[in-house]
Amino acid sequence: MLPLLFAAVAVVALVPLLLPLLRGPRGVAARASYDRAVYRDQLEELDRDVARGLIQDAEAASARLEIQRRLLATDSEPEKVPPRLARSPILAALLVLVVAGGAAGVYLQLGAPTLPDEPYAIRQAPANAAIAAGDNHVDMSEAAARLAERLASNPNDAQGWLLYGRTEAMLNQWDKAADAFRHAIALGQAGPQVQAGYGEMMVMQAQGIVTPAAHDAFVAALKADPKSDVARYYMALAAGQAGEAQKAIDQLQALAADLPADSGMREEIGKRVAEAARQAGLPVPKLAEGKPPEAAPGPDDAAMASAAQMPEADRKAMISGMVAKLAASLADNPNDLDGWMRLGRAYGVLGERDKSVDAYDHAATLKPNDPEIKLLVVETLLTGLQPADPFPVRAVALLRQVQLVEPEEPTVLWYLGVEAAREGHQAEARGYWTQLLAKLPAGEDADMVKAALEQVKAP
Repeated sequence: MLPLLFAAVAVVALVPLLLPLLRGPRGVAARASYDRAVYRDQLEELDRDVARGLIQDAEAASARLEIQRRLLATDSEPEKVPPRLARSPILAALLVLVVAGGAAGVYLQLGAPTLPDEPYAIRQAPANAAIAAGDNHVDMSEAAARLAERLASNPNDAQGWLLYGRTEAMLNQWDKAADAFRHAIALGQAGPQVQAGYGEMMVMQAQGIVTPAAHDAFVAALKADPKSDVARYYMALAAGQAGEAQKAIDQLQALAADLPADSGMREEIGKRVAEAARQAGLPVPKLAEGKPPEAAPGPDDAAMASAAQMPEADRKAMISGMVAKLAASLADNPNDLDGWMRLGRAYGVLGERDKSVDAYDHAATLKPNDPEIKLLVVETLLTGLQPADPFPVRAVALLRQVQLVEPEEPTVLWYLGVEAAREGHQAEARGYWTQLLAKLPAGEDADMVKAALEQVKAP
């Protein structure tokens, strides 16, 4: 059925080409007719310039003579050129057969109608649909609009930009989502998950093509977290799009092996493996075995995005129930890194900063060399910090630790500059922010750093 539909669409697209063959083409206007129209317009424009006093009479007369000479020179040429192609119903019928048959054949060979048109990160969490359809359903469009209003008044809210980007992604607004991720990264939210999400939004913008900019984002994500599922998935797609089918298959197989055996993404990866093998003329391999199923997950990013927009009482009730289940599962499985990360985010949404920090601390013990976890602790410690409040000593210590590994990390440069400025070390603050400004593209983020530099400029 689908190949027939595909062929029918191809025939409809041919209608503009078939009509001239069926009824015979008409003569088309010759070049001289267009030239005459241009020269007449020039004469009218010349008259208007004279009336406005923009050109002297003598100059106008000379120009008018030249235009009239060119106009007369075109009179010997015909208005229309006779058609070169006669009426040909037989040719039209052959064209339909060839194109429709070819379209159906190509579709049968290469088509993949079951591949979903959704980002990888969204497909990883099928529970999102259940959350959206439940009693606590939130109109995501309204949530996105409220977030946009909030960011208009507070454009330096890095977490707000990140939440806005994820919300727009759920609405398939790829341009807005990509722009929001870009803002979040410029404001310091540059961890592997954010980089991978930014790259994914650019892929969706490009209708599934892994662009060079998206490729760079995935490389940055993998540099910080070599196990990033999203980045690995799209890097495999990039290899396939570059004609490296075997490389794409190998990378997808490695990703499938690292996923839980009950992961919903294994089916999608299997389809991609089969597609790459067929297009390269290779035998379709059996999908690699996955890991044993993980414990039931707690609230994910989509749930956090929804919950953050609810009335406070509903929001806390929803998240508290999920947090309780997650905390109970972590008591039985204390080595679940992703679980501790989700718990930290959930406590952050609930405003329980100390518990959020404790959860991230536990995650850090499982992955001590991950700078993103340290930066999440910093963000949590600085949430709600007032100008009169002292800069948390622990936040500075964590920033210094990340600085040793990633000295050009934007979050580190920004917050160390803030800390130095608060302590009166203006030269040190200028050094951090000048280095940060050199890394930022022109835009609001760069303007914000310039404004900060103005506050600590040398006397």
